Amino acid sequence: MKMSYADRILELPPYLFERIDRIKNEMAAGGADIIDLGVGDPDIPTPAPIVQELAREAARPENHRYPFTAGLSVFRNAVAGWYSRRFGVTLEPGGEITSVIGSKEGISHVPLAFVNPGDVVLVPEPGYPVYGITSAFVGADVRFMPLTAENNFLPDLGAIPKTVADRAALMFLNYPNNPTAATAGPGYFKEVVAFADKHNIVVCHDAAYTELYFDGKKPVSFLETDGARDVGMEIHSLSKTFNMTGWRIGFAVGKKEIVGGLAKVKSNMDSGIFQPIQLAAAYALDHAEELTPPIRAVYERRRGVLAEALSAAGLEYRMPEASFYFWVKTPKGQTSESFSAMLVQKAHIVATPGSGFGPSGEGYVRFTLCAPEERLTEAGERIVGALK
Repeated sequence: MKMSYADRILELPPYLFERIDRIKNEMAAGGADIIDLGVGDPDIPTPAPIVQELAREAARPENHRYPFTAGLSVFRNAVAGWYSRRFGVTLEPGGEITSVIGSKEGISHVPLAFVNPGDVVLVPEPGYPVYGITSAFVGADVRFMPLTAENNFLPDLGAIPKTVADRAALMFLNYPNNPTAATAGPGYFKEVVAFADKHNIVVCHDAAYTELYFDGKKPVSFLETDGARDVGMEIHSLSKTFNMTGWRIGFAVGKKEIVGGLAKVKSNMDSGIFQPIQLAAAYALDHAEELTPPIRAVYERRRGVLAEALSAAGLEYRMPEASFYFWVKTPKGQTSESFSAMLVQKAHIVATPGSGFGPSGEGYVRFTLCAPEERLTEAGERIVGALK
């Protein structure tokens, strides 16, 4: 039999983090002591009470069945309660909330609900590669919105040509931002709402990092903005908030008709999330006020350690107010790729080349805080040595 891949597969670039894993594994196989600051995968265990709740619920035979795709009512009620307490946003659990199998799954199915072949999808870059790739899968005309330091890493909506905006069906946003660690305030979201309303664009705000904030500066929800619910949805994940990356659970919230589009796609694509995971996630959300501060405290200490290390190495960066990323300028004369390669070869440190997130990421690398403080200190010492 002659087998060939679909064109959409053949045209895919190598997935950024697969390439990083390959480099890391090759170096480790050669005996190198690798400090991996490349992938944003929390190294802190999931809080014990959440794990204990999972174990209790997994032992109950009635939970060993196909779940309801939109999510158990107890989970959706927990989401609504958390949104009310955290953001002051009131949600109707029966129609304005649907579960997703992690934010990546939810994001990847959004274009299926709202985009026809040839429609424009507006994608921030540098940005999470999934936004553009999954839009391309449905035949979208992907148009990138550059994020630059000059504009505080916010898309310049005024720079989008009217002919492009009028053809746009969907816009992705992500704040706190991966990879730049930038945040967006109410004023900017107000501009987004007006822009989306004028051009009939559905906004999908990826809010995975709202709970990883520092100095008491709480990021806002897109849905706090007047009119936001009429133009878009917000997707959240428990992965970063509660160190539950492997659990694969999150949720989409917003106007019933918009969230319902995603829910309809998912009802034909998957069979929901294992019920004990949903019940443990509900516990996490119900107890967020006691479970998340210790996690933030760890990352805030690490932020200080890595900032000191990067400063000692003479590297330029903006202190992140949220997320667990540092967006660091490459030394003069170095590209994103060359500097990342030098770090691996000379310092045995994995960092993500900014160019892997899009052309505007050239000249930067991304470091994560997903390593213990002593390893971050050691990473700084190695970088200083490599740059001598």
